[in-house]
Amino acid sequence: MASPIVGAMTQKTILITGCSSGIGYDAAHSLHKRGWRVFATCRQEADCARLRDEGLESFQLDYANEQSIAEAVKETLSRTCGRLDALFNNGAYAIPGATEDLPRDALRAIFETNLFGQFDLINRLLPAMRPAGRVVNCSSVLGIAALRMRGAYCATKFAMEAMTDALRYENHDHEMRFISIQPGPIPTKIRANSIPHFEKWIDWENSAQRSVYEDKLLPRLYNDNNGPDRFELPCSAVTDALIKAIEAKNPKPRYMVTKATVLTEIMRRFLPKRLLDRIYASM
Repeated sequence: MASPIVGAMTQKTILITGCSSGIGYDAAHSLHKRGWRVFATCRQEADCARLRDEGLESFQLDYANEQSIAEAVKETLSRTCGRLDALFNNGAYAIPGATEDLPRDALRAIFETNLFGQFDLINRLLPAMRPAGRVVNCSSVLGIAALRMRGAYCATKFAMEAMTDALRYENHDHEMRFISIQPGPIPTKIRANSIPHFEKWIDWENSAQRSVYEDKLLPRLYNDNNGPDRFELPCSAVTDALIKAIEAKNPKPRYMVTKATVLTEIMRRFLPKRLLDRIYASM
């Protein structure tokens, strides 16, 4: 009979961020049931405590705080004897609003969480993940197509795509894999969670785009009865892509989730740019 220590050493390990709800929550529980040893991190300790009560290993990780990242890395590696098989960068937030209304400090804040913190975490963990670890970044359909009133979030996801590609190219001759998942509409709390950021940063009442806020953004942001998007898939669809990314012998560089993402990529490749502008400007 194998000893418990040997069993723990051979069990696959993954660190997942943003596990309090939505995609991260589904991924953490699903991989745990699948036999992975999951470190399900959250920004708030109360959410970590709830996940521990549900049987997961959970501790804090706040992308906007370098010390929090360092402590989470230290905690992870102390539990795994210094190795890690996979990382799923999932946590992020949005600041709805016209690009011209985004203060510099708002952009600094969202990039700290959605980009800088994520790649800081990657860089700190890479030594423990070599030679054959998997880094999976949760991008978005908005990482391949920008839409109005979503400029800040789109910018972070476009940048994530670029840096994920760069890591993949830089490690092309190694066994490491750097993978992007591009979800379309998924039922998460990102809209509700974006409201405090919108209210903190966006002075919409004095904006040149005030009519757009009143007609389009505010009803969508505050109305709980918008109903599901026609292309919407459950969080488990992202988890299915994640499983392929971390378990397939030769995973794809990108996994598109929902028909919306696939359609967007087709349009981006084949439609004239002026036609695309008209389509996106109407959305």
